[in-house]
Amino acid sequence: MQHVLGDKKAILILVGPALLIYTLVMLIPMLWSLGYTFTEGNAIVGFQFAGLDNFVRLMGDANVHDALWFTLKYAFVITIGQVLVGYALALLYVFVLRRSSSIVRTLVFFPIVLPTVAVALLFQKMFEIAPQNGLVNSLLNVFGAESVNWFGDGGSAFFVIALMDIWRSMGFYGVLLYAGLVDIPEDMIESARLDGASGMKLIRHIIVPLSLPVLLSSVIFSINGTLKVFDSILALTNGGPGNDTSPLTLYMFQTSFTYGEYGYGSAIALLLTLLCLIATLFVFRASRQDKTKA
Repeated sequence: MQHVLGDKKAILILVGPALLIYTLVMLIPMLWSLGYTFTEGNAIVGFQFAGLDNFVRLMGDANVHDALWFTLKYAFVITIGQVLVGYALALLYVFVLRRSSSIVRTLVFFPIVLPTVAVALLFQKMFEIAPQNGLVNSLLNVFGAESVNWFGDGGSAFFVIALMDIWRSMGFYGVLLYAGLVDIPEDMIESARLDGASGMKLIRHIIVPLSLPVLLSSVIFSINGTLKVFDSILALTNGGPGNDTSPLTLYMFQTSFTYGEYGYGSAIALLLTLLCLIATLFVFRASRQDKTKA
């Protein structure tokens, strides 16, 4: 193995094709999009150099501010929900269900393989108020409460979006974190139990520290996914009511392809890229500080 890794030709053969594909699919489009940020226009009317006009407009655009706030709020809530629910499921699989957890893992994981549009239509029907009450409003009526127009208000629409995305992805994070928990040595857990650790003490002082790498990976994976959310919101609310549930991705899409402002849309995309980078670096830095204190 060392002989192969020491051969530059072998390294080029092994890494070259993947690096070429990555360059063509990822790096070149990113640089191309970066170039668009200094222009205005589109492929039909042509492009003109605009300097820093798009960035100046970005700073003063109220719609960008609203979309940025919604994106940050969505990422914070959904990341916490996905990781906490997924970790709870992982603990259930390992310490309660044990070997009989395979069927439960499969059933809980199933929503993540469903098309996003199908899941969104399911939740639209469950929470609808017209032309007839959905399942949720019907249950409210049974208990004497009035029907709620869940998609008529930004707060209630956000609740439905959060519920849908956490429900849909909790099985994935449950399996991801389960893979980290099963790698914890059983003798270490048994030693902790013999020393009197049980319940929350065992989880807090033994399980969580030992599963921290996969937990950190899940947080980073979730943050980057939630900051770039697009399809679920487009299918469920299309950014409504008004622009109350419109993230940066949806506003970028509408700006670029509905209004034909490629340069300004690329500037919004650059803002989103920087946001993902900052969030990832923040999580890494926080984890390093915790390890230093420990």
